[in-house]
Amino acid sequence: MNNKEFINELARRNEMKAVDAQAWMNTLLGAMGDNFLEGNAVQLPNFGVFEVKKKLERIIINPSTGQRMLVPPKLTLAFKPTPQTKEKIKKGGEANG
Repeated sequence: MNNKEFINELARRNEMKAVDAQAWMNTLLGAMGDNFLEGNAVQLPNFGVFEVKKKLERIIINPSTGQRMLVPPKLTLAFKPTPQTKEKIKKGGEANG
């Protein structure tokens, strides 16, 4: 599903215009992004948690030259779904019950 299809589905489910759904989505993603930049996690009830994790620096070896290189630490975004979300995906989207 691309962005336009997703926005249209969101608008349909909430009985709103697509332009309003797009504005709402932009606001949501902007707020989430601001929290990530501050290093905060964002928890969405009944869905999961998005959190910023720090990957430590490490040494890698180029397989063709054997040269060792240091990879600097970096921040990555991780998602951990709730157990209910995991179960729903395992069952192919069927509702739990």
